[in-house]
Amino acid sequence: MHSVGNPLLWGSFIVVVVIMLLVDLRLQGRRDRAGMTVRQAALWSVVWVALSLLFSAALWWYLREHAGPAVASSQTLAFLTGYVLEKALAVDNVFVWLMLFNYFAIPAALQQRVLVYGVLGAIVLRTAMIFAGSWLVSEFSWILYLFGAFLVITGVRMAIPSDEAADSSTEKPVVRWLRRHIRMTGSLEGERFFVKRQGLRYATPLFLALIMVEFSDVIFAVDSIPAIFAVTTDPFIVLTSNLFAILGLRAMYFMLAGVAERFSLLKYGLAVILVFIGIKMLLLEVYHIPTAVSLTVVAAILLITLGINHLKNRQMTHKL
Repeated sequence: MHSVGNPLLWGSFIVVVVIMLLVDLRLQGRRDRAGMTVRQAALWSVVWVALSLLFSAALWWYLREHAGPAVASSQTLAFLTGYVLEKALAVDNVFVWLMLFNYFAIPAALQQRVLVYGVLGAIVLRTAMIFAGSWLVSEFSWILYLFGAFLVITGVRMAIPSDEAADSSTEKPVVRWLRRHIRMTGSLEGERFFVKRQGLRYATPLFLALIMVEFSDVIFAVDSIPAIFAVTTDPFIVLTSNLFAILGLRAMYFMLAGVAERFSLLKYGLAVILVFIGIKMLLLEVYHIPTAVSLTVVAAILLITLGINHLKNRQMTHKL
């Protein structure tokens, strides 16, 4: 499959990701016991967004010099659109993490440890899934229509109210299966994932929480990866925009954890985005919606949803 990515671009991207992960893990590792404050999380979120914008600027400059301004503009716009789309869809993943940590009663100081490994695992899983998806698209172009239909169905289902997420008293099937097949301790053992008792190794609830975090990312990747293929099928643009969105998830989690209840309508906005992206893929042979239009629509849906949510919160506050 044709891609703007060459050894220099791929190498530069890998170096940037590795350096920022090392810096992030080293700096944030010092605060694991205290947890990340909302102010620190907001600052790191700004840093990750700024890095993503800096990368897009560097990509535009390089492509302009080596492939021309038209290619540079189109590919950079595709990167930004994919980044915004993946960042928006990741918000729902963050809320699921919040529910999982509440379910397993994981304190904030230990949540960072789980999220560190969770993000690293997500990077590996997303990379494998993106390359597999790129191969499928290149070999079977009709699969884009399956992706489109899947996104439309997923968006409609997301918009339908369900009591399943609210029922936290019942264990999920995956949790029940894991408890039956893994020796588990009855309580947390500090920041350890495993402990030894009487010569046997036992997993702690912290390890179970980590498995569920990774599992939830796989589930959300099934939605988000097909969505970005509606923007571009270039593996380099798909992977870079996806991973830059993932790298800031840990900071985003701690920034939103304390105000999650204020975004109760956000899932409906995300549902509309998925339906829009799905329709765009289904119309590929009829009409190609420009990338700039897609970016504008996704941003507008997010802003309108947040605006409506803000008005709703104000009305509820006045009633109280």
